[in-house]
Amino acid sequence: MFERFRLSNLSRHYQLRTTELARDKKQRQQCITVLFLDDTTHTFRIEKRAKGGDLLEQVYQFLELSERDYFGLLFPSKPGDVVRWVDAQKPFKKQCNSIALDNDAVPLLEFRVKFYVSDPSRLQEEFTRYQFYLQIKRNILLGKLPCSLNTQCLLASYTVQSELGDFNPTEHQAGYLSNMQLLADQTPDAERKISELHKLHRGQLPADAEYNYLEHAKRLDLYGIDLHKAMDSNGKELQLGVSAIGLLVFQNGLRINTFSWSKMVKVSFKRKDFFIQLRREPSESYDTLLGFSMTSHKHAKSLWKSCVEHHSFFRLKRPHRLSRFLNLSLGSKFYYSGRTELQAVQESKQRVKIHKAFVRSPSKRLIAIGPGGTTMSPLANGASGSDSNGSVSHNGKAPSAIAATHTSILTITKTSRPHHDNKVTSKQLDTMPRKAWEQQSDEYDIQLDTGYIDQCGRRFESPVPAYSTGSHSPNGTQICAGMNPYMNGCSTAPESGSDLITIRLLADEHGRFGFNVKGGIDLGLPVQVSKVVPHTPADRCTPRVCEGDEVVLINGREVTGLTHEQVVNMIKDCRNTRTGELLLTMRPCSTGPALTEEEEPLYQYVPETDEIGSHSNLLDGDALFTQSLLLLSDGLASGALLAQYELMYRKNPDLAITEARKPENVAKNRYRDISPYDCTRVTLVNCSSGDYINANYVNMEIPGGINRYIATQGPLASTTTDFWRMVQQESSHLVVMLTTVMEAGRQKCHQYWPVTGDELQLGEGLCVKCLSEKPDETGSFVFREFLLCDRRTGEQRHIQHMQYLAWPDHCVPSDPNLFLEFVERVRNARNRTLLQEIEESLKQVRLLDADADENGGIMGERKCAASNGVTPEDETPVSTSVHQCISAANPPVIVHCSAGIGRTGVLILMDTALALMEAREPVYPLDIVRTMRDQRACMVQNVSQYRFVCECICAAYMKMSRNSALLAQEDEDDDVGGDD
Repeated sequence: MFERFRLSNLSRHYQLRTTELARDKKQRQQCITVLFLDDTTHTFRIEKRAKGGDLLEQVYQFLELSERDYFGLLFPSKPGDVVRWVDAQKPFKKQCNSIALDNDAVPLLEFRVKFYVSDPSRLQEEFTRYQFYLQIKRNILLGKLPCSLNTQCLLASYTVQSELGDFNPTEHQAGYLSNMQLLADQTPDAERKISELHKLHRGQLPADAEYNYLEHAKRLDLYGIDLHKAMDSNGKELQLGVSAIGLLVFQNGLRINTFSWSKMVKVSFKRKDFFIQLRREPSESYDTLLGFSMTSHKHAKSLWKSCVEHHSFFRLKRPHRLSRFLNLSLGSKFYYSGRTELQAVQESKQRVKIHKAFVRSPSKRLIAIGPGGTTMSPLANGASGSDSNGSVSHNGKAPSAIAATHTSILTITKTSRPHHDNKVTSKQLDTMPRKAWEQQSDEYDIQLDTGYIDQCGRRFESPVPAYSTGSHSPNGTQICAGMNPYMNGCSTAPESGSDLITIRLLADEHGRFGFNVKGGIDLGLPVQVSKVVPHTPADRCTPRVCEGDEVVLINGREVTGLTHEQVVNMIKDCRNTRTGELLLTMRPCSTGPALTEEEEPLYQYVPETDEIGSHSNLLDGDALFTQSLLLLSDGLASGALLAQYELMYRKNPDLAITEARKPENVAKNRYRDISPYDCTRVTLVNCSSGDYINANYVNMEIPGGINRYIATQGPLASTTTDFWRMVQQESSHLVVMLTTVMEAGRQKCHQYWPVTGDELQLGEGLCVKCLSEKPDETGSFVFREFLLCDRRTGEQRHIQHMQYLAWPDHCVPSDPNLFLEFVERVRNARNRTLLQEIEESLKQVRLLDADADENGGIMGERKCAASNGVTPEDETPVSTSVHQCISAANPPVIVHCSAGIGRTGVLILMDTALALMEAREPVYPLDIVRTMRDQRACMVQNVSQYRFVCECICAAYMKMSRNSALLAQEDEDDDVGGDD
């Protein structure tokens, strides 16, 4: 017994294998720290053999993020390094090997937005929109998303509304914004402007304010663009931007070219060169390959991968998968492995919507106290943010490492908040964000489509005085013809004396009519329209369904005596009928829906200095004219003007385009998608190649007359004779060319004129001789004089040719002053050539009268033959259309660029605006664009061109006001001198 007891106390055992297994298990895991958009961090553990997708899944689950396809994890990088995202298909350890870590430090990844949605209404979850809001706010503070000070103040005011709520004079005293980081360069004046804008957002919940923040931010020039540094063949520095629409080219901060995904056939790279192959146009017999030189091979590959991912995400219905078998490609095997935007949106709509309550992170103010006592922003110094403990994380370095590199004392003032572990919780309440200035209401609404896009798709449409005459809806807003592709017919007029209208609607592809109703006998209210969703049948019909309209009959059945649910079910049942047609008989609301307060516009801007208003006293009696310019300036600053432009139709769907698509005419079009309307196209007379040319008459009404133009494409080599035949037929003396012959390696226009002193022989007896060519002092313009001769008739005509050289395609001129100077020269040349044409016409009439007197018999025979319907062979018939008859008295100015829509539309708009300003008539650019697009499709091609011409109109008005002030001052001086 003693021996047994002694041995038992002296013996011990140790499980070697068990401890080794525990150690090995611990070593097989890797720690990764993720920095989120609200500047909090969290550490995740993954297996060392795990793929990047395993880490992404943990991050998404930690955030409880449903719409996860827009986000990714970004590896830290130094300035100039290649931006690298975590690849879900590759082992994470292999991806980390390329990152230099000090002493097995834990890698720090950044949770960021990878794909920027073009419209925030496509995001179904409030939490997803909040993450986008944080990302854009960070980009603006870092300077990655540049915008004007006015726009920054407007966006900051929504941030204040989201964090502080409604403005309260007792709580929000002077300086209440000084402890919030709102601008990169925050000044008392900027805070005062933000405070004024904050007062206008009363009633907006945090979700509402963030939604409106995104609505304004999406209109910024560099929103959602992934920029890469490059050089062209001449060694000029460029920036290539990958976006949802395609590849954009920037130079010195200005967009100089746009290559949409539909125009590109292939993107590739070889070593450090990046190439794009463009789709061949019908007029081209060669392939166009554009090359750009990148910094290194890695940068070229990074740009190529970004193009592949953006194209797959935004353009494809489902991602393209490479085959695992017999894949003999020697190039990169990279492909986009996630879901496309279409799949993500469809899956979000089908998911059960559960409102998530989460904690919003307040704005902070990091103060760097330097030797001079100045304050600096943390983001301006390059800091990535702060972790949950308040220590600053700087590209993965520890706080102590940053303190060693900065001698200044860093302090963070951040509002304390309860610890929720960054989690979101579900609750039953569902509050949908509303647009700015939308009033809160207790009405009972039924959403005919439960998707968030329909519930949040309302846009403010401020009524603008019409530029041209047209019909108007009952509530006073102008109705554009041809806006409804869904209607089988327009409104049916009721019997005489009735105030009812009948509207026929067809559901769209999603089964939506696009409006909501309220009221019913159970609620004691009449059945009225409560909301109308943009871009739906109810919004596009003529007349438009308006908020406040009373519903009287649905498919011929009275709604009086029906409950709210019965009315809704009756509307829904129309979608299940054979025709799917909804017939509404409505009583229009003439005054609009009753509101307890006056409704404010969606956009509001408080200018720093009222430059235009300061000169209003110079224009006595021109209140409407001055008001139109004030509205134009305000709309430019707030973005409302551009938002209205984006909602306008590009082509009038009621105008047919058939001649351009005939087989014999297809080859005469430079671009397959730019064709003239049949009703306004120029018809050639007695032309051997046919009567078709890609050109439209564009007539713009101005006080005292009409400015007549012909907007046409840049001539092809095969249509040069047709172009000059049109010049002769329309009696034109002025041709304005707004493009160069070659741009970015592609032919934009055939050189349809000879060099100076030479003669170009054309078919059908036409010839053109260049008499002179003179560039201006800046080298931006070239002025030529041509002599057009017709050997069959002996007619000779002098043609002035004005070419603008410094205007890239899809872009705007770099110098607005040069553009205004060029437009003035065009206006002067038109007036001068019009007087010459009148003199030539009178001279021709005198010569004809003299011939008639000398050759009475011959002229009598010709008149007799003409009266019998016989035309002599040696006579060219006169113009047969109304436009051509008018040309003799008012010859049109022929304007062309490459396609004849973008730059051409800008010049015509500017010329029309200057004519209206000279007559002190109100200027509404949006109505001018609408008038042009009713005569030629797609005029003023993109929003950057529209914004540029609106800015030029404001600049021209300022110049006009200054000149008026100088003249008034000179008159006063003369009066004073006369009294002495």
